[in-house]
Amino acid sequence: MKTMRLSFIATLLPFFCPAQAPTAFEDPVVIQAKDLLPQELLVGTYHRVRDQVVTDGYMAHFEIDTDFGVFKAVGVPQLKARIVEAEAMRKLAETSKSDLFAEGMKRSVTQPIDAAKNIVTKPVESIKKVPSTVGHFFSKVGASIERGASKAQNRDAGGGDASATQGSGLSSATGFDKAKLDTARQLGVDPYSDNRRLQEEMDKVTWAFFAGGLPLRIVAATASAGVSLAATKMVGIPEETYSLTASELALRDKQALTAMGVRGEDIEAFQIQPYLSITRRHRIVKSLEALDGVKGRGRIILLANACDQAAQVDFLVASLAMMAQRQRDGAARYSELVVLGRLPGVMTATGTLEVPAPVDHVTWTEQVATFAQRDDLGTAPRILIHTGQLSPAATAGFTAAGWKTVAATYP
Repeated sequence: MKTMRLSFIATLLPFFCPAQAPTAFEDPVVIQAKDLLPQELLVGTYHRVRDQVVTDGYMAHFEIDTDFGVFKAVGVPQLKARIVEAEAMRKLAETSKSDLFAEGMKRSVTQPIDAAKNIVTKPVESIKKVPSTVGHFFSKVGASIERGASKAQNRDAGGGDASATQGSGLSSATGFDKAKLDTARQLGVDPYSDNRRLQEEMDKVTWAFFAGGLPLRIVAATASAGVSLAATKMVGIPEETYSLTASELALRDKQALTAMGVRGEDIEAFQIQPYLSITRRHRIVKSLEALDGVKGRGRIILLANACDQAAQVDFLVASLAMMAQRQRDGAARYSELVVLGRLPGVMTATGTLEVPAPVDHVTWTEQVATFAQRDDLGTAPRILIHTGQLSPAATAGFTAAGWKTVAATYP
């Protein structure tokens, strides 16, 4: 009887003893794509995601084979966008073979425009691969973000200005920018995507029809199983992105931020920040609008202005989308946005700190442990709302540090 009692007590000990933090740190791992993606996204009519996926401790670095070359994507949301773009380029290729396209090209010869010479076909250039993409969010750095206008700078093709042709001579042709927005809408892609090959193909096809004075109707292509969902919903493009030109959208966002009480100088810096594409800026503003009444929205604009990679901006965009969705769904009621070093967080009306983490696969590295165990977060209950996966060691480490971890879907 005594032996049985001791055995029973032993089975209960893990429930009463505090969780123990892992004693050793982990290295980022290589995982299988099927561990992160549903089957319908792995292989489609026009793409195949390579099986081996390198992670950097937070995000997955995917490689996607397409008819238009190898695309690279950091994180599941960008992978979905690249898949949609691969199908869009196939539709554009089919459209360019149509009789109507040929007629448009003939007519456009009589209506030349200087920018037309800029429409050329180049191979897709790889997104620059970096050892760590969003790790700086989890670093224990200063509690404030410096105020100051971001200086425009040249970037490589993978992270280039997503408004690729809006500043070129093409947009100087009255109505061309609207025509290209309609092309993007029909394709279901981000009109300001940083996929240079996609931009060039959209320019070429749109110009032929626009200059030729013909209506553009994208040739239907066989939809990939993984893209059966409406592309704009899959990628998350707000509808007004297609109905307003770049300048109209910038004015709308400026007015929205002004109404939130964001300082004018911060809005100006936000609108020239080189890593914030037009779509990324608008998605940030839309999420902040959804967090109506929540204090501290100006802090998020400062945080956006401090990003120095497109991947960091995408992390911030997804974090805000997660907060906005939880607020809309009634999963949480927020009172104040906070910045933990450089990581966005939010306090609930009941005094709980929530930190959204739109990640793919988190390993228990020294950097993650430093963040989880930081001593400046106060005594409020803490919840990590994460997408993707946490390694067993990362889960144990966060639990031992007093965090509750809650799995969520990708925004």
